[in-house]
Amino acid sequence: MRILIFGGTGPAGLLLIRHALDGGHSVVVFARSPEKLPQDISANPSVTVVEGQLTDAEAISQAMAGVHAVLSALGPPPRQGITYPGNTPLAHAYGLIIDAMKKHDVKRVILLGTASIHDEHDKFSVQFKALVAGVAIFAHNAYKDVVAIGELFKAQADDVLWTIARVPILTSDEAVDYVAGYIGDGKVRTVLSRAAFAAFVLRELESNEWCRKAPLISSP
Repeated sequence: MRILIFGGTGPAGLLLIRHALDGGHSVVVFARSPEKLPQDISANPSVTVVEGQLTDAEAISQAMAGVHAVLSALGPPPRQGITYPGNTPLAHAYGLIIDAMKKHDVKRVILLGTASIHDEHDKFSVQFKALVAGVAIFAHNAYKDVVAIGELFKAQADDVLWTIARVPILTSDEAVDYVAGYIGDGKVRTVLSRAAFAAFVLRELESNEWCRKAPLISSP
């Protein structure tokens, strides 16, 4: 399968690339700064790198050509806080990505989300309530952007098979075990390794268990 990956130069994105390559897929990496890719990835014959900005519809469309699925680890930079722009840049980028998917007849997309995206299956949880409230207060523009991403896919991507893999606090643990469920179900916790996020995404690409759903993924 030929897979287009966004956010591939970040820690979670690099793991997505490596998991995809380990699974025998060919990978197109859309990157603003290709020089951030490690040599073992950029020199891999199964990897094609397309340089471009997330505001560049033409570059996104170019990268989308011949692709079977889209995986994304895009998310607000964790340390940007109050300096994060207020014009929901990631939601806008996803709008361009959806347009390119429709143009090239690409049906499948699996993307990173957070607990800030509410799902109708969620129940009350003190821990997650505090986690989301903290983000909404101290990184409000980033919170607003993530919420807009969820609204975009649920309202405007009817002909796309999307899965939003909502994550809690991401860690650098190498464990790949995870549970998938919903907030307040007694199973999911407030931490998840980036390796487990990548493992879930590649597993979901094969199983299509959570199409048009937004599960919360966490460590067991």
